[in-house]
Amino acid sequence: MSIRCRRCSAGGPAQGFTLIELAIVVVVLGVLAAVALPSFMDSIRKGRRSDAYAAVAAVQQAQERWRSNHAQYTTSLTDLGLSSSSSSGHYTIEIGSSGAAGDTLSSAYVVTARGNRGSSQASDSQCRNMSMRLRGGNLEYAGCGSCGDFSYAVTNACWPK
Repeated sequence: MSIRCRRCSAGGPAQGFTLIELAIVVVVLGVLAAVALPSFMDSIRKGRRSDAYAAVAAVQQAQERWRSNHAQYTTSLTDLGLSSSSSSGHYTIEIGSSGAAGDTLSSAYVVTARGNRGSSQASDSQCRNMSMRLRGGNLEYAGCGSCGDFSYAVTNACWPK
């Protein structure tokens, strides 16, 4: 006694997929994409933070060269021969005085990297704005998603060691 397949035509082998099977595959792929895409985008944003690290390091080195020839640091990227955009264009770079009481440009400055609106870094909820402050020879770091003022510390989650 032979058992016949309902999908088989004239007793031959089954061919193709049913609409239900295809729908299940599409749903499973949709769920996987919904779970994986946010994690993937977060990894992309973390990787692109290196653009800010490199830009801030370039400003820091240029500031030290500037100060070796002048009595103080500068607040002009033009003086340093640098652009206000990071090398990959994901961040806008700003420099200024530290703003802390008693600090002068002879011993302190701040470099800030802000994620550009046209870049995925604008959606970086943890580290869209990253800042490094030099005060009296000590480096302090800060980072936030959307803050106006930074809270500087020796370590910060946005800055790797």
